[in-house]
Amino acid sequence: MKVIKTNLSGVLVIEPDIFTDQRGIFCESFSIKKYEDIGITCKFVQDNVSVSKRNVIRGLHYQSPPYAQAKLVSVLKGKILDVAVDIKRDSPTFGKYFSIILESPLRNQLFIPEGYAHGFSVLSEEAIVYYKCSNFYSPSHERGIIWNDPIISIDWKVKSPIISDKDSCFPELSRQEDLFL
Repeated sequence: MKVIKTNLSGVLVIEPDIFTDQRGIFCESFSIKKYEDIGITCKFVQDNVSVSKRNVIRGLHYQSPPYAQAKLVSVLKGKILDVAVDIKRDSPTFGKYFSIILESPLRNQLFIPEGYAHGFSVLSEEAIVYYKCSNFYSPSHERGIIWNDPIISIDWKVKSPIISDKDSCFPELSRQEDLFL
């Protein structure tokens, strides 16, 4: 397994070892021991799957403490642009983001610790996104940042974005109250 540090503290790109033969491929998508060895020590308690079509943007989502979540994101089918935004007020990279293309043939993953907002756009006809969460979903702690915040200025790599009504109503980062310290 290859681990790549990003420009955001704690955000990691993980490239699992892939074994191929005439039957297809095999890879270990998660091993608590291997992930603890690279510093990912959170306990994952919930797995989520989303299915989306081309040009969908989901996010930017986070949960406020005490229901903050770390996430381990991968793609089972298709291709996405996955994005993490630093929302820790005292961080030197506050408001900065990291993005990477995650796609099913590569089986690459993005680990996003607590203190980051998360979102993705779909670059293939369809994408099945699978992610592990370190805390349970809490509707009363759900928060978000508008996907097209001009200060963050994410290039989502889609021409005609499809956004949910809920995601369209999130405030800009500068108007967030429940950010991390």
